[in-house]
Amino acid sequence: MTPTDARGTPHHRCDDRGKLRIVSLVPSLTELLCDLGLAHAIVGRTGFCIHPADEVERIPKVGGTKQVNVEKIRRLAPTHLVVNIDENEKPTVEALEAFVPHVIVTHPLVPRDNLALYRLFGHVFACEREADRLCARFEAAWAALAEAERVGDRTARRVLYLIWQDPWMTIARDTYLAAMLDLIGWRQVDVRDALDPSSPSSPRYPAIDLPRAARDVDLLLLSSEPYRFTETHVAALSALAPDVRLVDGERLSWYGSRAILGLEYLRVLATGAGPANDDTR
Repeated sequence: MTPTDARGTPHHRCDDRGKLRIVSLVPSLTELLCDLGLAHAIVGRTGFCIHPADEVERIPKVGGTKQVNVEKIRRLAPTHLVVNIDENEKPTVEALEAFVPHVIVTHPLVPRDNLALYRLFGHVFACEREADRLCARFEAAWAALAEAERVGDRTARRVLYLIWQDPWMTIARDTYLAAMLDLIGWRQVDVRDALDPSSPSSPRYPAIDLPRAARDVDLLLLSSEPYRFTETHVAALSALAPDVRLVDGERLSWYGSRAILGLEYLRVLATGAGPANDDTR
């Protein structure tokens, strides 16, 4: 059976990897492609595609995840484009579809969606063995987290996860990031009654009235990205919740191969077992 992407589009296997020319408009997917042994086939990336640093450095930039240089991508003559429903603008993707033969649309919503993502890329780009290795590593990290949860403190906590300042922005409960936090009983609060009407935003990443949204939360989480919160913010917001802390946004929000590090990081957060190495693969 031919695998399909997030839009239900089937994608056939490219048996001649030497002909691959891939443009990635998603940082986590660029990293995944590299971890599948496809760095040589990537001809374009965004400026936010920073991992693995030694491999992406040579790959031309084609803009950001939202602002994309369509003509530059046209000149690169890609055979494949990889995008994400949350991260890339639909009109941009539609413009690129006019000349890119194969557009792979992704939209992981829960952590275990990564397994289908690995297998999809493994099939399309003829690297099934590498995809199987990632699946095995994911399952091992999943099992280790489940065991840590079984023997550890399973007390549920009400959390508010901040991704931006000016305006204050958070995540909806149906996002991939919220599903990651759910794995350790950290439940993102419902902020629909604390929206900031003066700051238009998307329902999945809403702008909020922070004091109102933070009422009765157990834990206020300040992400390292896309906005880089610091210890100064922790101190300034300490009166809003019993526990205010910085967290690694890449590990919690990036799907793809970094999701494996994310599962290991969740185990650390849940157990306080100590930091995990940043780029252990």
